[in-house]
Amino acid sequence: MTDQREGVAAQKVLPLVVRIERAAPPERTDALEAAALAVLSLLADPRALDGGEWAGAVRDWENIGIRKVVRRARGAEWRRALDLPGITVAHRTAEVHVHPPIPLDAWPRDLARLQVSGTDLADSAAPGLPGDGEVVLWLNPDLSMSAGKAMAQAGHAAQLAWWAGSEDARREWRERGFALAVRTASPEKWAALSGMDLPTVRDAGFTEIEPGSRTVVADAPWLRGEGFRPAGSGPLRSS
Repeated sequence: MTDQREGVAAQKVLPLVVRIERAAPPERTDALEAAALAVLSLLADPRALDGGEWAGAVRDWENIGIRKVVRRARGAEWRRALDLPGITVAHRTAEVHVHPPIPLDAWPRDLARLQVSGTDLADSAAPGLPGDGEVVLWLNPDLSMSAGKAMAQAGHAAQLAWWAGSEDARREWRERGFALAVRTASPEKWAALSGMDLPTVRDAGFTEIEPGSRTVVADAPWLRGEGFRPAGSGPLRSS
């Protein structure tokens, strides 16, 4: 019989820390997009590619499952998070720090002390239409998720879109600064997207929503064209 502790020890998670100051919390959409950008920035970073110092941790995490956990920080907590390994992304009103994958039961102290539940945010105005050529991460309109949960789901969708692209598409996307938008689909839009073979996040059900729920669909012209790799087919190993 396998010791349950061994199963826990084998699990990996990608920590994302969002800066939420009391006086100036970020806009919800900005935070969701910053989380997606942070994940893509880590995946494309030389330190995460073959031979890089994070490559082993990233490969182990990808092979087990791409679980992500979002925690919030402010003030001194945020400054301590910035001192840890990783990448910090600033996107309009939001800042997110992504740390390389870690064992589920071995969080660094300065991350472990951060709160994970109750991370919620709001938009002061409805987001505008996505820009031309942006990868759009469409949220399921029938699900209610906290900002922290939605940030993790947006990160999953961005990662599936990255895996699904050809080398040329990925290079072009990277050169354009990973242009993307996160929006909530209308019921009609969601129904149409659900009928397409596009990268789709199905939640594992650890928190908030039922296992198997479809949370986000990633859409872009190059995801519909020749060379599309179905979601879940795994990462391309080259840079």
